[in-house]
Amino acid sequence: MTAEKRWHASSASLVLIASLLLSPAALADARRQTPSHPPGAAIASAHALATEAGMQMLREGGNAFDAAVATSAALSVVEPISSGLGGGGFFLLHDAKTGKDVFVDARETAPAAATPAEYLLENGEFNRDRAENGPWSAGIPGLPAAFVHLADKYGKLPLKTTLAPAIKLAREGFPIYARLVRGYASRRAVMERYPGTRAVFLASGAPLKEGEIFKQPDLANTLETLAAKGFDGFYRGDIADKLLAGVKAEGGRWTAQELAGYRVREREPVSVEYRGWRIVTAPPPSSGGIALAEMLQILEGWDLSKLDPAHRIHLVVESMRRAFRDRTFYLGDPDFVKIPAATLTSPGYAAGLRATIHPQKATPSDLLSGEETPLEDDETTHFSIIDADGNRVAATQTVNLTFGSGLIPPGTGVLLNDEMDDFALKPGTPNAFGVMGYDANAPKPGKRMLSSMTPTFMESPDRVAVLGTPGGSRIITMVLLGVLGYDAGLDAQAVAALPRYHHQWMPDRIQAETGAIAPQVAAELKAMGHGLDLPADEAAGGRGSSHVWGNLQTVLWDRKAGTLSTGSDPRNPVGRGEVMRMGTAAAK
Repeated sequence: MTAEKRWHASSASLVLIASLLLSPAALADARRQTPSHPPGAAIASAHALATEAGMQMLREGGNAFDAAVATSAALSVVEPISSGLGGGGFFLLHDAKTGKDVFVDARETAPAAATPAEYLLENGEFNRDRAENGPWSAGIPGLPAAFVHLADKYGKLPLKTTLAPAIKLAREGFPIYARLVRGYASRRAVMERYPGTRAVFLASGAPLKEGEIFKQPDLANTLETLAAKGFDGFYRGDIADKLLAGVKAEGGRWTAQELAGYRVREREPVSVEYRGWRIVTAPPPSSGGIALAEMLQILEGWDLSKLDPAHRIHLVVESMRRAFRDRTFYLGDPDFVKIPAATLTSPGYAAGLRATIHPQKATPSDLLSGEETPLEDDETTHFSIIDADGNRVAATQTVNLTFGSGLIPPGTGVLLNDEMDDFALKPGTPNAFGVMGYDANAPKPGKRMLSSMTPTFMESPDRVAVLGTPGGSRIITMVLLGVLGYDAGLDAQAVAALPRYHHQWMPDRIQAETGAIAPQVAAELKAMGHGLDLPADEAAGGRGSSHVWGNLQTVLWDRKAGTLSTGSDPRNPVGRGEVMRMGTAAAK
């Protein structure tokens, strides 16, 4: 039986391939003896046209960072349901020449007018419509500034070159696919509130239809202005004026100073050792890296390969539960909040948490009940890149919910995000993804809202992996399962296809995809005291969550074998298997 089959087995014993445990000194020595360059370049993204845009930059002499700009911008055009110039993202970079890892934070920021009081109804209840739709839901965008930053500091090619594929896609159009049609149908009532949005999505007089060519001339003009003028092309001048006017016309309050004052932040990534791997991942304002480090260090106390499926899932879930509890109370924008990061990511703290886990019984999450966690599969996207020099990029970008706020300021083509809902707008009230927060994640002028995006690098003496995924609060646990999959010896495509389960402290139940937890295993977990929310057609019951989630994109460099491979999530609804081949590409 292969490692992949053993990993997927949910009703038989799991026999995982254990990684060799090395001291940090031995691990560093082993790294020095491995090849310094991969045998080519590889990109995995959620859309074939975006992957091709990145590969085009590599063919034209650019590096992974140029490819990242091109891929990100192309995704902003062909996946408006997921991300765009009106949103933000995180870019985890590895510079092969210096060996340095850096985290580029292009998260959106809060407008000064967006105080918690603005998100309450007259009776004091939370105004969810204002938090999720229209101008008040939108933070100041960060993605255009990220393009400028990457091009100026890390790339080899000018923005006029790296943005050219996206400009062409916006101007000439691309075929509409089923996910866009479904997404528009689900958000149509909101999007058609706004004249600027109607002008783009109802340009033909009717909603999007699968197979038609979708052109966005205003977005092409905005991208061209950004390419020609850099930062000022978006955050000042004509485009900025149109953004401000569009927000104001719908009752929002942005200022020219807030737009012009936006800046990306470079931050030190979170780094942790796990079973011979060096894991490099996202720091705050992402919650993902600290939570991932916490979960991995808790789990390092057990040899998961020796456990039956039920007890293995039990321990993984208990690590998830504790990390998400800490996320709720401690994490926020590090420019505004003192975060006990050293404590939360320390082995000693993990050992203390591990000691609270009963090997046979679930720990009740207690306190508040929660709401079912919606998906963010359509609202976020990820891509992974390794170039021939060994530079690496893991990038996750988003507009938050499906088509973000639904608002396009007229004449810009820019669909604004609805990231304000990721703040704790009303303390203790769950957001659209069922997670809640308190003062650490309360909005303040210029503050960045907490995120779950978790772009990640893994490095061992033999293998280097780049991975990440959309999925709302489930991003963190999907990346965790991906890390465990690579540690078990799986290849890139097997990791992308892994069945998924999730726990986020509140609501106190395990969620899982169809087939991820076999009926017998579910029964054993229930006997331990776990609440389960399995798809409705499965035996163990529960209220029924969506049957699949996520869209993991990963690249693997096998140093020992001298190979480079990619994994694109088979759940990807754009073309399914065809896009797995087209949406991941390798070139020598």
